Amino acid sequence: MEATASAKYLRGSAQKARLVVDMIRGKDVNQALAILRFSKKRAANGIEKCMRSAIANANEAAEKANISIDPDDLWVRTAFVDRGPTKNRRRVRPAPQGRAYREQRHFCHVTISLSNDAKPEPKGSKTSAPVAAKPAKLAESKGRKRGGAAAAPRAKKAAPKAEVIETAEKPATKKASKKKKSEE
Repeated sequence: MEATASAKYLRGSAQKARLVVDMIRGKDVNQALAILRFSKKRAANGIEKCMRSAIANANEAAEKANISIDPDDLWVRTAFVDRGPTKNRRRVRPAPQGRAYREQRHFCHVTISLSNDAKPEPKGSKTSAPVAAKPAKLAESKGRKRGGAAAAPRAKKAAPKAEVIETAEKPATKKASKKKKSEE
């Protein structure tokens, strides 16, 4: 069973709220609530309210479907933040020498979806099919030439190393020749 809740017009920018939402995505509900409770970010309070609303929506949907659901089995399936409007939230801040800076106060919309289905396995888990596919992809990528900035730094790094080794040997020979002159 899946339940969704959204909180609209939360104060603060979407970029800052995404930092908090990224911490709880994929976690089970109790762990996510603990993260939100003890987070120092200002957006965590509104996101926690949205999370509690999603839990209540899951319980309500389960009761309507005559299904018993344990809130501890829920986990955060999806969580994302969208930008809200900035219209009528523009302010003017005084600046030096009689000027004024315009600033926009931001809103954001948070959407959280919970599920009690089994969690999908992480992408790094060992299975027979993906392991066989990886070497083929690597062979294809090695055959292709990469252009632009990706290839340029490698070529530059390889050449100076050879020069550094040569220059390291030269001073050693100079020191040896100075010692021979001083001995004579």
